[in-house]
Amino acid sequence: MNQYFKSTDADWVKQRIVGFSLFALLAFSALLARLVYLQAVMGEDYQRLSVNNSIRLQIIDPPRGLILDAGGVKLAENRPSFDVIFTPKDAGDARRVLGDLAAYLQVPDDDLLSRVKHTRGLGAFRPVVLRQDIGRDALAVVEARKVDLPGVQVDVRIRRNYLQGSLAAHLIGYLGEVSPEDLSRGALTGLRGGDTIGKSGVEREFDALLRGEPGGRQVEVNASGQVMRVLNTVAARPGHNVHLTIDHMLQERTEQLLEGLAAAAVAVDPRTGRILAMASSPPFSPNAFVGGIDAPRWEAMVSHPFRALENKAIQGEYPPGSTYKIVTALAGLEEKVIDETSVFDCAGFLSFAGRDYRCWKKEGHGRVDIRRAMAESCDVFFYRVAQRLGVDRLAWYAKACGLGAATGIGLEPESRGLIPSSVWKKKRFGVPWQDGETLSIAIGQGYNLTTPLQMAMLTAAVGNDGVRHRPQILDRVETMEGALVHRSQPEALGKLPASPRTLALIQQGLSAVVNGERGTARRVHINDIEIAGKTGTSQVVGRREGGDDYTPPHLRPHAWFVCYAPVGSPRIAIAVVVENGEHGSSAAGPIAREMVKTYLRRPAADPRLALEMSGTPGG
Repeated sequence: MNQYFKSTDADWVKQRIVGFSLFALLAFSALLARLVYLQAVMGEDYQRLSVNNSIRLQIIDPPRGLILDAGGVKLAENRPSFDVIFTPKDAGDARRVLGDLAAYLQVPDDDLLSRVKHTRGLGAFRPVVLRQDIGRDALAVVEARKVDLPGVQVDVRIRRNYLQGSLAAHLIGYLGEVSPEDLSRGALTGLRGGDTIGKSGVEREFDALLRGEPGGRQVEVNASGQVMRVLNTVAARPGHNVHLTIDHMLQERTEQLLEGLAAAAVAVDPRTGRILAMASSPPFSPNAFVGGIDAPRWEAMVSHPFRALENKAIQGEYPPGSTYKIVTALAGLEEKVIDETSVFDCAGFLSFAGRDYRCWKKEGHGRVDIRRAMAESCDVFFYRVAQRLGVDRLAWYAKACGLGAATGIGLEPESRGLIPSSVWKKKRFGVPWQDGETLSIAIGQGYNLTTPLQMAMLTAAVGNDGVRHRPQILDRVETMEGALVHRSQPEALGKLPASPRTLALIQQGLSAVVNGERGTARRVHINDIEIAGKTGTSQVVGRREGGDDYTPPHLRPHAWFVCYAPVGSPRIAIAVVVENGEHGSSAAGPIAREMVKTYLRRPAADPRLALEMSGTPGG
């Protein structure tokens, strides 16, 4: 019996030993697995946490390249900006630190707390921008109390400064924070959240040249996040300086002339296609976008009744009115449906298909040839030409003159305009073209849509004997030290579909518009500068038949004027449109006249024309 109990006790002891051994083995295996996980899988993360307690990498923003006019006048440069940044892990009691900081900066606590409430884990080591572009008084307060504000630092960053305020704002554009969509597309390399990029205009078109490449520095910090020493630095590479083709003096004068209007004006050198001025009114301040724009100010801009953010010079689409008669005359002469001896009678209207198509001059012009038709803008003459041409031949010539397509200036988005044809109408509306519609098209009404830039380039081509150029806004690119990187060259796109004789007849007619005894733009005449031009009035709504003559301001016709000068050797071509300005001769013509005077009446342009640069009418 005793032997039995001894055997049982021995078995029980062995079982306990085996069980304990298995438990110890399992525990050791779990511990070993955890150690392997921490070392092999999470080792890099924990090492990074350890290093980040003492060593940090700081990004050095590159200076953005300057934007200047052709003569070197600065339009956009850089300035230092002081941003308050916060690293939650360095703060200890983050709520206490942010509360004190809010009191020092005189802002609500919640304004700062909301910016860091989602930072946990590794995110707690990432600096958060609390306030951007603080003033020097706020900077002094934060610096004086930085010992009591662990985790808080002031970071000096580079911000854009538009020296001329709103001057050329639509052309230059503005900067904005890179969006997640921009980053996800992968087209913008080397960028991170919070970086700024060009959002419109030149800032967008030449962003890669202007932006530069960021640098960095490795620094050692203490437990409060204060930098103790710099371990290593890689310098940032500044962006290139971009010189535009615009003339600062002409741009400034043009914007003065457009003040208070919904309007646009473009000036171009007919010899090269270089843009001398591009203005859109009303203007906006690109400085408002530096550091971000608040919702009320943004809403005020986008809801402005005159569309303040729209670059009307390249985005505004308007019926060209009688300025389109240049195309109708060119097509009629080239297709030989008329010649310089062709004469039509104008009684003030043309009866066609049971309807009277009126001329702007109720009593009529009498017997009119091509030169007089251009000079006095006789609608009936061009109705007759349109009857012989048809819409499709007219559309072909308009497109060959560069209308109905983007000019290729490179600024986005650029509107194409619209040149209608019988095929277009059938596809768009599902109904055939009516012959009466061709008459409206011939005088720039109906479905026709053009941009001021398109009309400026067409006018420039007529003035320089038919050579079409791509509009050019970039003059040259230089390094920050002034070394030349690139210089733009004129780019010819071909010629207008017109013989020298056709162009000569049109040029004579355009000269008579301004300099003839009965020209529609006689008030644009200048004694010492011969200008050739064309007025235009494009209707917003159809003409009123009977009733009173009152039309609400927003439904009144747009006023056009296109011109080049001096005749024979043009150095400037201009297109001006004034929304709801009614008459090109009175609203748009005087603006173009003053632009011509500003550009040509100075020693830099031509010593022989160095007269007073008065803003009052002369000649």
